[in-house]
Amino acid sequence: ADWNEGLAKDLRNKEFARAFILAAIEDGLNVQEILAKVIRAYGVKEFAKKVNLPSSNLSRAINPDSNPTYETLNKLLKPFGLQVGIKPLGKSAA
Repeated sequence: ADWNEGLAKDLRNKEFARAFILAAIEDGLNVQEILAKVIRAYGVKEFAKKVNLPSSNLSRAINPDSNPTYETLNKLLKPFGLQVGIKPLGKSAA
């Protein structure tokens, strides 16, 4: 419990959250699940105001049963200086 509380507090820091998101993606975790953890740590209503999105829409976007658009994902990633993108695969994957 203490570890989760500490992580939740750290995730409210923009730079820490950005590094957390990038590391989690690098580890192959789902972007939507990562964002859900960060946004819940921040506070859904507070984050919704920050990204100018109704909190009900934000809750739906981070629900694992939903399929948010790239536009929505980019809106949620923007406060961390991130966006959804495409990168080339390594030579071994081609």
